[in-house]
Amino acid sequence: MKRAIFTLAIGDNPMYKAAITSFEEYGKKVGADVIVSKELHYHLHVNNKKYDASPAWSEKLYIAELLKTYDRVLYLDADILVSPFAENIFEECPELDTVYMFNEGKYKDRSPHAQRINEVLGEAHWPEENGKMVYFNSGMILLSKETGLFDNASADEMQKICNEVKFYDQTYINYLIRRDKINCVSVDKRFNRMPLLGLEDYQSASFIHYAGRGYREKVPMRDLKFIIDYCEIFKDQLSEAQILDYKKQAWHWYMLKQQRKTKLPIPLLSAVFGLFHPQHKY
Repeated sequence: MKRAIFTLAIGDNPMYKAAITSFEEYGKKVGADVIVSKELHYHLHVNNKKYDASPAWSEKLYIAELLKTYDRVLYLDADILVSPFAENIFEECPELDTVYMFNEGKYKDRSPHAQRINEVLGEAHWPEENGKMVYFNSGMILLSKETGLFDNASADEMQKICNEVKFYDQTYINYLIRRDKINCVSVDKRFNRMPLLGLEDYQSASFIHYAGRGYREKVPMRDLKFIIDYCEIFKDQLSEAQILDYKKQAWHWYMLKQQRKTKLPIPLLSAVFGLFHPQHKY
């Protein structure tokens, strides 16, 4: 059975580099090829800044193409870190006719998004568990050919909702599950450990998802925190030189972000921000 791990990573963000390296190590353990989209296959016109949406989110549709070659595909956002001790999700979640995702609706009310997509694309029934609507996070998706999840999906439908519905790609995938009556099971939190579950003990999960602000606490940027955690979790596999290089790259990425805001030279910004965050400057 052919397996793939798929992600989207456009640009030189060191967080992506670290994430993909963790995917590659995991792929060796579970017998899966790692496939990275570095350019978009679908081109949506996204212009509603209210939702801070990206045209890149449409790339999840490419999973349908991969399923023409692979029997099972594990999609992971590039802000997920796969731990070196991660369990084999392909074995933990074996049913081929079932989509496996994490139910974030248990913790966050996403019903307004469901209502809006129903208004745009037509009615679908959204079930509840314990009085809360089931709504899956799409940062991690495990599916097989047999699920049929993307059989009736289209970029045209995504275009209709991308400026109308919050988290348009995620909400669309949830909508497809409901409209097309796709079998779906919520995975344990260890396979999509999200910040909405709190900060305690998050590093013990198999798949650590740095969604939103991530686990940054006093760290000034999510990407910096990702690299700090990556270097700590993988310290036995990384040399001191590799760790230092990752941290330098992450600091430089942080400075590039500040430069875009201020238009000031990076050496000056690095000196100033280094005074406030000396423990994170390399």
